[in-house]
Amino acid sequence: MTFLSAVSNPIKKHKRKKTLGKYHYASVIFTTTLALFVIGIFGVLMLQTNELKNNIQSNIELQVYLNKDISSTQRGRIESQIQASGMLHSEDEAMNFVSKEEAEKLFIQDTGEDFGEFLGENPLRDAYTIRIDPIFQTNAKLDSLSQTIENISGVYEVTYVKDLVDSINSNLTKLAIILLSISILLVLIVLLLINNAIKLALFSQRFLIRSMQLVGAKSGFIKSPFLKRSLGNGAVAGLISSGLLYGLLEIGNKNIQGLDQLYNLDLLLVLFGILVLLGAIIAYLSTLRAMNKYLKLSLDELY
Repeated sequence: MTFLSAVSNPIKKHKRKKTLGKYHYASVIFTTTLALFVIGIFGVLMLQTNELKNNIQSNIELQVYLNKDISSTQRGRIESQIQASGMLHSEDEAMNFVSKEEAEKLFIQDTGEDFGEFLGENPLRDAYTIRIDPIFQTNAKLDSLSQTIENISGVYEVTYVKDLVDSINSNLTKLAIILLSISILLVLIVLLLINNAIKLALFSQRFLIRSMQLVGAKSGFIKSPFLKRSLGNGAVAGLISSGLLYGLLEIGNKNIQGLDQLYNLDLLLVLFGILVLLGAIIAYLSTLRAMNKYLKLSLDELY
């Protein structure tokens, strides 16, 4: 009995250490978390760039100056025609009226000079400030819109900053290309990191995998515990990276003024969901690839 106990105890200990599907997954979770965190940072950068683009585009305006001594009826007709054209931005207050009296007060407030004292009258005009829908935000389309509005009876002139529109569109296009290129490269690097981490983690169980094959276990039965664990590990890594990313954003919002204006909670939650899903999928596919490799190795190649 003493001899049998001495023999059985090491066997039990060996089984506890080498249970199918269990391996040192802490390093896998750490590596996956780090990789997903880097992707998350870049994802946040892309979201904030998109928010910045929307903010810039929503502030591109046309100034519609009206004829002097225009009646309220004519002004209402001009306003109705502009609103019916479909050129206005979808946000509220895309069209604002500024009377010449209000414009005079703003001018005096900004410059500290009262031109009425030496001119004897207010030379400014009633005007509409119009925020244009992004689909019309090119110089060619804005020129066409300006001409259309100027043809409306009662409109004196339409102005906008021409060079600014093309400059903004050109820079945003270049930025989008750069971000897309970096994101593709980053995803490839992350795939390699996670794949290598999982491959090394499974290396310790290659002999157990071979033992299961020798006793007649099918490939699906051997893969199942590894694949299930990989899904869990990937999802956990995604959750941890999302938590770290949220903490980093909160610190940034508290210490960087104006950063919260580029903060879209709904899109951020979508990004967190993508990180969890991406972690699970990458871990699953990497594990599947590594398992297929070990199942096909000969006994000599296992050493």
